[in-house]
Amino acid sequence: MALLDLLGRRWVLRIVWELREGPLTFRELQLRCGSMSSSVLNQRLAELRLAGATEHAASGYRLTAEGRRLLELYPPLQAWAERWAARERKAAAAAEAAADRDR
Repeated sequence: MALLDLLGRRWVLRIVWELREGPLTFRELQLRCGSMSSSVLNQRLAELRLAGATEHAASGYRLTAEGRRLLELYPPLQAWAERWAARERKAAAAAEAAADRDR
């Protein structure tokens, strides 16, 4: 399974983020993720376990060493997303200004 395929699945990034501070039970994780159904959470946890990013222990689900390394990639991804969003806002504002001039 390609990493971007896994990370692109709904809720995967959120699950990794919620496990950043330590183990959570299935129910605790589901509550932190709001509207996620139990079947989707179960599927995503299975995918993350298969990828070696999470494991199930007596204390609940937790990140493995690989999962913690994955979490280290979040700040650069966030920085890129913020730059992209700023470019999108700027392009939308320019398009709106051009449309206003044409009216």
